[in-house]
Amino acid sequence: MKSLSLILLALFTAVSCTTEKKQRITADFETVQDSTSILFSVEGLSQPEAVRYDETQNVYFISNFNGGGNDLDSNGFITKVDAEGNVVEMQFMTGTDEFPFHAPRGMFIENGSLWVADVAGVHVFDTKTGTQQKFIDFSSFEPGFLNDVSGDGSGTVYITDTGKPIVYKIENDTPSVFLDSLAIYPNGVTYDSENELFVLAPWRQDTTFYSFNSAGEVKSHYTFQGGNFDGLEFDEGLLLVASQVDQSIRVHDGNTNKILINTIGRPADIGIDRTNKIIAVPYIALDRVDFWSYSKN
Repeated sequence: MKSLSLILLALFTAVSCTTEKKQRITADFETVQDSTSILFSVEGLSQPEAVRYDETQNVYFISNFNGGGNDLDSNGFITKVDAEGNVVEMQFMTGTDEFPFHAPRGMFIENGSLWVADVAGVHVFDTKTGTQQKFIDFSSFEPGFLNDVSGDGSGTVYITDTGKPIVYKIENDTPSVFLDSLAIYPNGVTYDSENELFVLAPWRQDTTFYSFNSAGEVKSHYTFQGGNFDGLEFDEGLLLVASQVDQSIRVHDGNTNKILINTIGRPADIGIDRTNKIIAVPYIALDRVDFWSYSKN
């Protein structure tokens, strides 16, 4: 098993980005991190559910419920944050009068467009201007809780429904049911480029993660400790997962899983900057996102 090292800077930053430098700490894979290791934080948000890093602009997008998590209240928005945790624009993406945001959740970036799961469908935005490009309506499917979005760069994207054991797909802007009657209610979804598989994080008390390919073949993938799993991301063969039951970020190396970080609240849909080895952890109930720095030997 390869070891995982975390290089922890130690500064704490709020929205105002007040900075306090501390001694750099190096920890090995056996060391569990906590709030003392936070690199910086963004506060003053409104029920942040998911974070997505845009490597082309070196910024983070943060989706905010700003109201009921599954209500058609037109209150949702996406915040743009720079690489140091400074808020560039609090309500950078808000939808349109015809197709407003309600409670944006998981996000996926492809070819300069941000795909965002929402209550009634999927919004697509220009990542540079924040302009809504299109809205793909899912109301005919009567979704339970559209949650996360992922793709493999082919133009087809997949969307989980945590209210039903279903995965949808959008191909040529047309939505359809791709997988149904799954053994789990899927929350997060991410793409494993090394194995050309999509991996699903199970909600409720299920601990088995399932994977599927573009042909619709489904199989069990990993088993994690913890529960109520939300966001998940791959980096260099490691799978990082948010577990709400024990308020942790866990990591799986293909053989075993361990706690990487003890978070300050229930972590939602995490985002990572793979180049700089930074993981962003949102907490819906705390109106906050924390960032940790990590590296792998």
